[in-house]
Amino acid sequence: MSLQEVFKSFCTFGDKSAPPLMDGAKFAKLFRDMKILDKNMTTTDVDIVFSKIKAKTERKINFKQFQEGLKLLAEKKYPGDGEGYGKLKAVIIEGKGPATHSTTKVVSTGAVDRLTDTAKFTGSHKERFDETGKGKGIAGRKDMVDTSGYVSGFKKDDQEK
Repeated sequence: MSLQEVFKSFCTFGDKSAPPLMDGAKFAKLFRDMKILDKNMTTTDVDIVFSKIKAKTERKINFKQFQEGLKLLAEKKYPGDGEGYGKLKAVIIEGKGPATHSTTKVVSTGAVDRLTDTAKFTGSHKERFDETGKGKGIAGRKDMVDTSGYVSGFKKDDQEK
């Protein structure tokens, strides 16, 4: 994976149709996900560098500005080391792409299963589902009146016999 591919993967994280421009949150996410932050380079440093490299009226940076930011952060991360940019670039390239943290997990508890079991429904709610548990649709929600005769007890088949 190249540096530009890593840049694009973080730009499009959460929105695959996004243009290859990175905002401040995704710039900071890159350094958090790659576990690059330490006492020499903090999230505050990342935010300050981002505000330095972006244009005054813009909110996002392109790949060229991203590389400038890496150079500035390499000086902060590896002070006095002439190869700092190469080291930082190698760490980013070797790392994996953007990761999801604290996403919503599916709950499977007994209460949910018990509340959604249609076999245990009673009364008018029971009429909304067939014996397999599938909903009947509008027929299960409304009282459908049989209008085949002129009185409720009329059955045409019984009269003909």
